[in-house]
Amino acid sequence: MDEKFMQLAIDEAKKAQIKAEVPIGAVIVYNNEVIAYGHNVREQSQETLSHAELIAIQEANEKIGSWRLEDCTLYVTLEPCPMCAGAIVQSRIKRVVFGAFDPKAGCAGSLMNLLDDPRFNHQVEVTSGVLEEACGKLLTDFFRELRQRKKDKS
Repeated sequence: MDEKFMQLAIDEAKKAQIKAEVPIGAVIVYNNEVIAYGHNVREQSQETLSHAELIAIQEANEKIGSWRLEDCTLYVTLEPCPMCAGAIVQSRIKRVVFGAFDPKAGCAGSLMNLLDDPRFNHQVEVTSGVLEEACGKLLTDFFRELRQRKKDKS
């Protein structure tokens, strides 16, 4: 089941890629039904908070009618950053499933694990590496193409 929902997050990431955004996608699932989608639009919006996870969390809040997402699972193609990890804890999401690890900013196990820190009043179950290769390839290809475009311009 995790692979099915991660594939939907990958589909969201591809929407970001079409917009020349870093290809990261997220979906939130409640009772085995997707209730929210999000993909990066930070370049388009020029807003710091335009990460895939935060967009999906806001949509899920609206759908459920509450800031508490206690029985929800967030699927995201890249390990959450500190900002998104904080929002995940604050929204009380039950579980996070991510694809690729982020050794530079990941806060669900790579640099630290904010999601499972017992000092917070909520801990999040984490499943990592789901469709990791496909998620990582999206990012690797995107940044390779970006570097090539920059090189071609110089």
